[in-house]
Amino acid sequence: MPRRSILSAAERESLLALPDTKDELIRHYTFSETDLSIIRQRRGPANRLGFAVQLCYLRFPGVILGVDEPPFPPLLKLVADQLKVSVESWDEYGQREQTRREHLVELQTVFGFQPFTMGHYRQAVQLLTEMALQTDKGIVLASTLIEHLRQQSVILPALNAVERASAEAITRANRRIYDALAEPLSDAHRRRLDDLLKRRDNGKTTWLAWLRQSPVKPNSRHMLEHIERLKAWQALDLPAGIERQVHQNRLLKIAREGGQMTPADLAKFEVQRRYATLVALAIEGMATVTDEIIDLHDRIIGKLFNAAKNKHQQQFQASGKAINDKVRMYGRIGQALIEAKQSGSDPFAAIEAVMPWDAFAESVTEAQKLAQPEDFDFLHHIGESYATLRRYAPEFLAVLKLRAAPAAKDVLDAIEVLRGMNSDSARKVPADAPTEFIKPRWQKLVLTDTGIDRRYYELCALSELKNALRSGDVWVQGSRQFKDFDEYLVPPAKFASLKQASELPLAVATDCNRYLNDRLTLLETQLATVNRMATANELPDAIITESGLKITPLDAAVPDTAQALIDQTAMILPHVKITELLMEVDEWTGFTRHFTHLKSGDTAKDKNLLLTTILADAINLGLTKMAESCPGTTYAKLSWLQAWHIRDETYSAALAELVNAQFRQPFAEHWGDGTTSSSDGQNFRTGSKAESTGHINPKYGSSPGRTFYTHISDQYAPFHTKVVNVGVRDSTYVLDGLLYHESDLRIEEHYTDTAGFTDHVFALMHLLGFRFAPRIRDLGETKLYIPKGDAAYDALKPMIGGTLNIKHVRAHWDEILRLATSIKQGTVTASLMLRKLGSYPRQNGLAVALRELGRIERTLFILDWLQSVELRRRVHAGLNKGEARNALARAVFFNRLGEIRDRSFEQQRYRASGLNLVTAAIVLWNTVYLERATQALRGNGNAIDDALLQYLSPLGWEHINLTGDYLWRSSAKVGAGKFRPLRPLPPA
Repeated sequence: MPRRSILSAAERESLLALPDTKDELIRHYTFSETDLSIIRQRRGPANRLGFAVQLCYLRFPGVILGVDEPPFPPLLKLVADQLKVSVESWDEYGQREQTRREHLVELQTVFGFQPFTMGHYRQAVQLLTEMALQTDKGIVLASTLIEHLRQQSVILPALNAVERASAEAITRANRRIYDALAEPLSDAHRRRLDDLLKRRDNGKTTWLAWLRQSPVKPNSRHMLEHIERLKAWQALDLPAGIERQVHQNRLLKIAREGGQMTPADLAKFEVQRRYATLVALAIEGMATVTDEIIDLHDRIIGKLFNAAKNKHQQQFQASGKAINDKVRMYGRIGQALIEAKQSGSDPFAAIEAVMPWDAFAESVTEAQKLAQPEDFDFLHHIGESYATLRRYAPEFLAVLKLRAAPAAKDVLDAIEVLRGMNSDSARKVPADAPTEFIKPRWQKLVLTDTGIDRRYYELCALSELKNALRSGDVWVQGSRQFKDFDEYLVPPAKFASLKQASELPLAVATDCNRYLNDRLTLLETQLATVNRMATANELPDAIITESGLKITPLDAAVPDTAQALIDQTAMILPHVKITELLMEVDEWTGFTRHFTHLKSGDTAKDKNLLLTTILADAINLGLTKMAESCPGTTYAKLSWLQAWHIRDETYSAALAELVNAQFRQPFAEHWGDGTTSSSDGQNFRTGSKAESTGHINPKYGSSPGRTFYTHISDQYAPFHTKVVNVGVRDSTYVLDGLLYHESDLRIEEHYTDTAGFTDHVFALMHLLGFRFAPRIRDLGETKLYIPKGDAAYDALKPMIGGTLNIKHVRAHWDEILRLATSIKQGTVTASLMLRKLGSYPRQNGLAVALRELGRIERTLFILDWLQSVELRRRVHAGLNKGEARNALARAVFFNRLGEIRDRSFEQQRYRASGLNLVTAAIVLWNTVYLERATQALRGNGNAIDDALLQYLSPLGWEHINLTGDYLWRSSAKVGAGKFRPLRPLPPA
């Protein structure tokens, strides 16, 4: 049988952990009347207590209490209190070993407990094998088995047996997965897969390594090269539907493992495993390349539009003096004509009095050349970049397998026309080509007096294809990011079943009438209240006039006494190197144990090497430079450890460990209770090789960059981060951090700035159980929506934008619930759905219905904002914490001029995750030592008001040395379970 370890020491301990809260103890160990009547049949208080305690242990965690093992004190007290006996009675119990054995036999007989047998083992392996087809995480399988045995009243065996059964199930599941992927392959398939491990004609790389490369720049050359990669993947011609033979989680895991292997390693695999791994790599590689090709097209189109817009502006600026001269000249001519009419003189002579007629005629010609289109649009300049698009467009359209919803059928019809023209080498667009997709902006350019302009028709079609791909109206076979919208959602049958059983995982009433009645009643009440307060000028620090809304800014000053405390604590915090800080925090939390080996699940053998790799990400130094800055370390060692131990999921688990530790810190409660949070995007420029991977957002200047979008709790713990394109609105990613973090935080209220909100986000936030509170810039221009058009809210008229379309919400209610359920269950990410909904054409039913729902919630929020200064203060304080955290992150991420220079998106994600993990470690370390600093100040005779502690912040870094050589030496000043000495207070 397999003997490999699949559980860490901490996981083994957690499996049989006893309840540690009063509520859990009561839930697990409260006896029924039947229980008590059976227990009371024992003679004497000691026997009754011992019998009852054994019953408790058999029920949960499901084990026999060892002879020399004392019971958990809180459990013992709870049992003793129920039996009305003293806790000390336990000392008299079980002095005869036979008594314990007899009680154990009785408990098994009376309560139906069974010993674990070989039959149970075989059933366990069979049960877990089915689950192991979905996940190979040992802790998940072991937890499932233990819960199953508890439900069957089977006494748990030793954890070695549980681990052995789980490991055997993983081994069996692996064999089944390998067979499922390898058996459908023909000999021809296998030969083609084997060829992937051979070197290309240039001899520098293997075909597999070349196929897995990401595009370098968004231009025609790299687009064509990437299309060649997709063709090579497609040429494998794998059996249809092979990707559906295996659960997506396992397929991704196999592909990820294979991606870390050298061709020589893959060649050594047992045959079935080798072909299964290559199939998984091919499936994932094909989807990745498809998505990257679509993204390249999106970015190239974006570049063409930006280039056209810039040229338009430059031409206008360059022509400014000439235009001004013409305006002044025609002003003089106009004045001469007016005077000529008034005097009845010859108008032509009047013109010639200003300038010779030939010069006038020439100036008209010049003016016509200077003139821009009537609508001052730059779109006509797009045609100048047609050659760029034309270099790759035929191959691009030929290689993608496109499908369309009815809303985009005309776009797909146009694409088919272009495909036909490409295959026939035709130059002229057929007269009957579809033109319904052409928007008014394009029509003058595309539909000319001589027929359809080929250049602008193709440019328009490819631009509209980009938009339809974004929204999901057009989808691509084999893609992950551009599938049919319906494929992302919970299957209709499953949704109907959940709804019928009232098991939808949503935080609101799922009956449409009840939901709308509750929310609209509240909305009408709030509108009436705020209208009355506005009329009476009773809104706190706010006034609504005919010209709009004015709100008095908040006073953000920190009290002088708080500033003095901030300064005092800063002066006595210990100086510490970042390496020492990370080692100390790991001693407290053991966060490094989560960086397990991708294949074996083992923890890293060299913890210092692991911390070095994490720090290289966090300070943006990179592995090569870090190897030079860390004596005794080599690039090869760091690279190997990163390949096998650093992953998105290991970073997430380690971050959750630190966030949970911060959540449990009593001192952190001065800043909040962990139920509120904020999120904000922080822009980092992309430089060197990564420059072409960045996007441009005018908000951050003209340089390309990436955004690290981070969520931070009210206790300053950064509990989620994500690398996103700077061109995408922040609101797209707000829900991801709230739904997909792995910490114990239970966020109830969330804050963002203006970029973090849309009506779609307001709607989904409410449906999923979060109170959304953005700080909206220019709030007076953000309109309120009312249930009925004839309602009279005179004082609010300047802010009312229209009437809610409740009929539309009712018509699409089930679609809204299905979308929210899919997001909550993790069938699809919130950001992907919000991105598609935001790209939908305005007439899309679901997008419009969700917007109307969001308008209800946004209006309710604004009405609360107008009434509550406290709400404004909460939001302001929450956002300030996020902005302060960004300053710390900027200080830590100081190498390479603070620029992202990694070309691959995976490495960029690791940079963001490493940075977030180290900032979380700094926050935790500072919190612990701030508490010690305040205790020391109080011990030194300083009176400190607890109300001032909220003004302290664990985001300082002046006392932390982030630079120099990175040595991992345990400080002699810090023993096990001890802390660094604080610096002495300077004399007053």
